[in-house]
Amino acid sequence: MSENESRPVVVGVDGSAAARAALEWAVEDARRRGCRVDAVTAWHPDYGFVIGAVSAEVVISMSPEAMRAAAQAGLDQAVEGFEGVEVRPVLVEADPRTALVEASKDAELLVVGNRGHSTIVEAILGSVSSYCVHHASCPVVVIRAPETEQEERPAAEAAVPLTPGPLL
Repeated sequence: MSENESRPVVVGVDGSAAARAALEWAVEDARRRGCRVDAVTAWHPDYGFVIGAVSAEVVISMSPEAMRAAAQAGLDQAVEGFEGVEVRPVLVEADPRTALVEASKDAELLVVGNRGHSTIVEAILGSVSSYCVHHASCPVVVIRAPETEQEERPAAEAAVPLTPGPLL
């Protein structure tokens, strides 16, 4: 990156309400800074476990080409409609944590959403926002999910105990 070129604000985009709030925040911040926004969506083939017969439609939707096309369509839709700031869509085949930390190396700021998963879910799956806070090469802003998304979580998930109780 040349000295005359300003560094972008990088934002993680995954289609969630928290990511949308993060993108909106990043665009406003980039407007104040006078720089562009790099909206990063990471995708990677994740086949998980498939047990039993699978329809042809499911097999086709699991192809890398279909996954990439779906990620690109979601990213293109997310970056539509912003005026006054250049919002550059960036599609990366990688784990989201890796992609965002790598993008942070040339960024002025990294903005990510936080969906507010339960402690158990984050312990098992890991938190992208937490990983970015600890490993990014630039300052990180974490935007909480809008209240409506947080309220929609099942009460059982929000109140999961840290231990299952006495183990007899």
